[in-house]
Amino acid sequence: MRFQDLLAYKKSFSLAMKIFNITKQFPKEETYSLTDQIKRSSRSIPVTIAEAYRKRIYPKHFYSKLTDSDGENSETQVWLEFALSCKYISLELYQELLNESTEIGKLINYMLLNPGKFGVKVSDQ
Repeated sequence: MRFQDLLAYKKSFSLAMKIFNITKQFPKEETYSLTDQIKRSSRSIPVTIAEAYRKRIYPKHFYSKLTDSDGENSETQVWLEFALSCKYISLELYQELLNESTEIGKLINYMLLNPGKFGVKVSDQ
């Protein structure tokens, strides 16, 4: 299996691309703050999922990278909340993106709780 086949990767990549396209409409004065931050954090989610999967032969690295991905997902949710509060996105769009992000968080959590299903050698302790 390739990391691109992971559902968490696919959904997080899709979310990052949606955010990329939405931020094209953000005001220019947000270019070096909100816009850059939300694009960076949302892109980091699939990137660190890919890194986790490639490091799955090292269980501690797998967990570390997935928790990093989960953290980036949470950060993205905060930036979405800022975008809503600044009225750069509608409540409906915010809710849609938040729901996608929440689902991604559940998928990451599933990977963390079931590492053996992703090729991680779990010790018999």
